[in-house]
Amino acid sequence: MKKLIAQFMKFGVVGIIAFCIDYGLLAFCTEILHINYLISATIGFTVSVVFNYLASMRYVFTHKEDMSRRREFVIFVVLSIIGLIINNALMWAGVELLQWPDWLQDHAYLIVKVFATAVVMVWNFVTRKIFLDAGERHARN
Repeated sequence: MKKLIAQFMKFGVVGIIAFCIDYGLLAFCTEILHINYLISATIGFTVSVVFNYLASMRYVFTHKEDMSRRREFVIFVVLSIIGLIINNALMWAGVELLQWPDWLQDHAYLIVKVFATAVVMVWNFVTRKIFLDAGERHARN
């Protein structure tokens, strides 16, 4: 259990950095470049996934020796695409379906993004742990 908690903490650090990349690009693309928030969310999410793959597979999860790096990356991308769908569905629902006060409506997407990130974070950890982590028996020394 201690190793799982330590692994989740490492996942959290990587996730915070990935979130800063994701959130920063979302805000920049929407506010400065005037790109639709869903397109901005996709851009930010995609860039953060690249960082997340490199950092997660280096510092958080143990590589399965019987899995090629190519297969590992494909699985990571497929899980991330599902995460992107969850993210964008929550973003759309939170912005378009919830009734936000007029003074907050233009920036509601930034609030919704925090919630969507929390949901997708759980998805990412659980699915990556199941499909990509070799577990303790192959842990690095």
